[in-house]
Amino acid sequence: MSVFFNLYFLSSDIFLLITSLNLLIFGVFLASNKVLGSPVLSKIFAILVYKTLFLSILILILQVPISAYFLNGLLFTNYFTYFANILLVIFSFNIASLSLPYLETQKIQFFEFWILLLFSVVAISFVIFSFDLLSVYISIELQSLIFYILASFNRTSEFSTEAGLKYFILGAFSSAFLLMGSAILYGLCGVTNLMDFSKLCSGLLLFDSNFAVGLTVGIIFFITSLLFKFNSAPFHFWSPDVYDGVPLPVTAIFAILPKIALAGLLIKIIFFAFSQQLILVKYFLFICCLLSSILGILGAFSQLKWKRFIAYSSIGHSSFILLALVSDDFLTIVNSFLFLIVYSVSSLLFFYIVTNLQFFQFPNKNFSRFITSIKSLSSINSILSFYLLILMFSFAGLPPFAGFFSKFFILLTSLKTNWVSLSITLILLNCLASFYYLRFSKMIYFDVKPTQLVLVPMTKSNSILSTLCVLFLIFLIFDLDFLLSVSKLITISLIK
Repeated sequence: MSVFFNLYFLSSDIFLLITSLNLLIFGVFLASNKVLGSPVLSKIFAILVYKTLFLSILILILQVPISAYFLNGLLFTNYFTYFANILLVIFSFNIASLSLPYLETQKIQFFEFWILLLFSVVAISFVIFSFDLLSVYISIELQSLIFYILASFNRTSEFSTEAGLKYFILGAFSSAFLLMGSAILYGLCGVTNLMDFSKLCSGLLLFDSNFAVGLTVGIIFFITSLLFKFNSAPFHFWSPDVYDGVPLPVTAIFAILPKIALAGLLIKIIFFAFSQQLILVKYFLFICCLLSSILGILGAFSQLKWKRFIAYSSIGHSSFILLALVSDDFLTIVNSFLFLIVYSVSSLLFFYIVTNLQFFQFPNKNFSRFITSIKSLSSINSILSFYLLILMFSFAGLPPFAGFFSKFFILLTSLKTNWVSLSITLILLNCLASFYYLRFSKMIYFDVKPTQLVLVPMTKSNSILSTLCVLFLIFLIFDLDFLLSVSKLITISLIK
């Protein structure tokens, strides 16, 4: 019974893992085939990955969410893990959909990309389930190892090789911080399970100040590593170069997939395991929140390339999650999940639009790397121009779009918890950032480009999915109650 009990919660991951291994064997045998090799093999793999992810979504939907420990307490399942895994697979399906046209045009015919995409879903899913220092370290290192390979898998590009090397070297420092923090926490407490930490550290700080200092140092080391993965300042210096050097689908994987898993892990560490040791940790998060907003917003002003722009935008938006962690309030945690969903959908729409900025330059088709390519885009494709305008309005936080409500609720609840100075600073900085986002409307509708290029039409599947993202950003106001109730259910299951 215990074996099947453990396998039930991991049924989707086991299915993805077995399918990935079978696809790997299939690809190895046929990659060198002159008839069925690349690029035909890449298309076959794309179709098989679509079906695999769709079946994985069905497996997750048919499961019953249960709160339980399994694998000797290393992993934990509840409503948060259930909904987070569903969102993870849905976003992975969307990333796979936008990847095939890009890889075909760029002639990146490596079937390993599709295998690594499925492996990354499994690794991030284990991060979501993790409830022990051992499982956290192993799952994050597995995720990082896959990301290192993804960053450098385009062997014909020097930029991809440089990005992979830079990500690997800086990621090794991050892993050292994670391991050091885990060693300090285990050395002080003698336990590794988060439930044991919450019981052991509930009242010990009243009697031993040295223990409190050591515990705080261990928590800060641990959180530093997670903030590196979360792309927050001042641990963000790797992201603009890595995002710019890797292929666009890999940038989408880095920017979207790990966010909800890492945010849930941060909440479990701060609000569940060490809820009584937040005095010095709060000031550390306060500094990271302020730096993320300043560096992310000011850094985006000077960017000319799409991928570097989304990197700095990710840094700036991470400040709202850190604000929710600093506020130490139940409602801010509820609203942070709403913010993560809105930000993930907005980022997904961003990659759909950038992937479609593909112009004919006889005899080739070239993707747009620079932001200036959208000048007079309204005269070429009015629908795509409207989508990009809605996206930038949502990023800027203008009402009545989804980006406004996701930021508004976090700021409102943080003001109620007396973090007035930090909240007002973030409001002023985002008002400054709105001028940059609104500059896109000028470039689209008012700037004139001397030479008009021919835009490659978007595929039907990508046009449908991007339209759904736009409708979500526009009409979220009518479903706010439902999303907030789901976020509240997730938060209750996460920290109780």
